[in-house]
Amino acid sequence: MKIIHKLVIALSITVGASVTSCQKLNIPPTNIVTPDIIYSSEAGVKSFLATIYQNLPIEDFKFRPDAGGGIRTGSNDWENFYNEASCIGEEVGPFGGMDIAGGFGYWPYGDIRNVNTLIAELPKHVAALTQPKVDALMGEAHFLRAYYYYAMAKRYGGVPIITIPQDPAAPLSQLQVHRDKEQATWDFIGAELDLGYKMMPETSDAGRANRYAAAALKSRAMLYAACVAKYGSVNFVDGPARSLGLVGIPADQAAKYFQAAYDAAKLLDGKYTLYSANSDKVQNYVDAFLKPSPENIFIKQYSIANHTAHSWDATMSPRYFTANALSRSYPTYDLISLWGDLQVTNSDGTPKRFDSRADLQQGLEPRLLATVYFPGATLRGLTFDMQRGIYPSFSGTAAAEVAKQPNSRSYILAGDTKTLYSGKQIIGFTGPWTGGDELTRTGFYVRKYVDYNKPQATVDLNRSEQPWIDLRYGEILLNRAEAAMELGNTGDALTSVNLIRTRAGATPYSSIDLDKVRKERRMELAFENQYYWDLKRWRTADVVLDRAHFKGLMPYYVFNENKYIFMVEPELFNREYTFQKQFYYEGIPGDQIGKNPNLLPNNPNY
Repeated sequence: MKIIHKLVIALSITVGASVTSCQKLNIPPTNIVTPDIIYSSEAGVKSFLATIYQNLPIEDFKFRPDAGGGIRTGSNDWENFYNEASCIGEEVGPFGGMDIAGGFGYWPYGDIRNVNTLIAELPKHVAALTQPKVDALMGEAHFLRAYYYYAMAKRYGGVPIITIPQDPAAPLSQLQVHRDKEQATWDFIGAELDLGYKMMPETSDAGRANRYAAAALKSRAMLYAACVAKYGSVNFVDGPARSLGLVGIPADQAAKYFQAAYDAAKLLDGKYTLYSANSDKVQNYVDAFLKPSPENIFIKQYSIANHTAHSWDATMSPRYFTANALSRSYPTYDLISLWGDLQVTNSDGTPKRFDSRADLQQGLEPRLLATVYFPGATLRGLTFDMQRGIYPSFSGTAAAEVAKQPNSRSYILAGDTKTLYSGKQIIGFTGPWTGGDELTRTGFYVRKYVDYNKPQATVDLNRSEQPWIDLRYGEILLNRAEAAMELGNTGDALTSVNLIRTRAGATPYSSIDLDKVRKERRMELAFENQYYWDLKRWRTADVVLDRAHFKGLMPYYVFNENKYIFMVEPELFNREYTFQKQFYYEGIPGDQIGKNPNLLPNNPNY
């Protein structure tokens, strides 16, 4: 092994934390150092770990799925609306569909080399660090290595499994490694997380994982592998990579992986609980993403002072609610309708009349109201006054009106938010969009993770600090429920899902099936960058996104009645979303194949 004689440690951010954390990775920035300095103290190792955590592929507020492996850089760092939700119909946003799925170029072997170096060096420094500390750090390193490989496995299937620091000066025959099979890659990830669980402590400093983070990540990863095995032969493309096992897992292995996911999820029993601090179910669910919580297993932190803040508050709200920014990604009616029909039409098809826009929210599930801002909701003392236009009068059915060409409809539509009709504002300050400044295209805005306590003057680009919750107990219960259903354990699946529903303020189920589990997952994990990967592992993306067009719910004011009506309409850009079957895997990056032809054959149709 070639010793690294110089290493630049960049401590520009503080990342991830466990719920039991009480310290931060606040080691002062280090200049050029040598291995003996790094490993002579726990503080030195923390400095090295900080760089590894910094690059961990957590799909957080700043994750942009089409930008060089999903890592935002440079002037685009604030564009938090370029998210996965806007690729697959949870939201509509700046993406025109799933064209981003052709390959993101994520290939983190430089980061993996850092972890391999850590694993190779730590046992040499027992005298300075003590054996228990070395064991704990080794477990953490195995967790980190598993995380990097998990990010690649779900993109590419089988990838080269490299466990020692490669010497850049070694012969090409040693450096140009072959891909391992997909099953071997997932087995490696599971084994690494088993080591992490065995060796890491139950608690950890802020910015670091503990053993339960390893178990939680294993439940997520093994569920993905199980679905590849069970559903991978459906709606997929054949090719040499598949016949060689570089992509795909034999179907008879599915039960093994479902069992591993279930067992890993059970390890968190009694260690974490769902956030339930507030008897107000709406406020409780809002606060679950903004306050310290016994639900949080592994989080990523941000800091204005350390120049790592994000822009979620600024880029999920209209300019009317911010100091200087605006939104470009909006929840769809398709997502909202998972909770059921909003009942905006009468039995004869005519629109129901409402005294105010806020009346639409009456009787809706608290979790839905805590996830999405509806017309009539308030934030920072201002009201979401979404209004598409004014009808001087309205007769007929909603469907007939929506079916008309826009210039044949009888409503009054203005080009900006200042135009009035007989003293009434025609469109709302919060939209919908009419061709000018970006405003909602669906009649909704994202509420999850939006900090309602943040003064409007501070809602600006790179000024938000609420943590991203990468692993939380709510997801683990859903992982457990899905695995249990696939294994035929309906009783455990029902119990797990009903814990989620009770906290959500929803009526518990009396029976359960796989469709209900998947639906519950979509509702509970909305906007958490999970559904994108769920569609891929369930192998349903090419069906769900087959020339898909998504909808909004447009509010109108009926002038002569002094009432509001709502109509389900195509989202205002009416973009079409598609998904090609080859996109279940990404192609191995071309620049890497140029360096190492042994990575061939590439994945099917690349």
